[in-house]
Amino acid sequence: MIRKLLPVLMALIGTGAGVGAGLFFAPVPTEDAATDAQAPQAQGEEAAPAAPGSEAVTRDFVRLNNQFVVPIVEDGRIGAMVVLSLSIEVTAGNAQTVYALEPKLRDGFLQVLFDHANRGGFDGAFTNANSMDVLRRMLAQVAHDLLGPVAHGVLITEIARQDT
Repeated sequence: MIRKLLPVLMALIGTGAGVGAGLFFAPVPTEDAATDAQAPQAQGEEAAPAAPGSEAVTRDFVRLNNQFVVPIVEDGRIGAMVVLSLSIEVTAGNAQTVYALEPKLRDGFLQVLFDHANRGGFDGAFTNANSMDVLRRMLAQVAHDLLGPVAHGVLITEIARQDT
């Protein structure tokens, strides 16, 4: 009889110890956390931490809904595919502006990505700092041209290359 109850008792004791440890080590909520939880943000939008000394200017990072797929043409055929995810850094409260202009932004970004691919920007060590800075600057210029001073930059959040 004891052999059958021992595993059940051990499971109950282990579960109780885990719950107790979780409660003991849980963070203490503060007033700031409570007010942050009450301010929901739009889907795909994240508030950026304010830089020291500039509490008045806050920024949002608006993630574009779909990935960008760029074919790499070699000798007249597709030799690889590059897949990217992008987010746009905008002044707080402008996420809807980005979503309203998303088709134009995607078109401009794709043109930049295709040009970058045709210049060989995705060949070799395509993730080196210089190549990524050039690409980021060109994407940011497109965002600034379409969104105006609301756009502060473009972040490449994911990038992958698949050779065929």
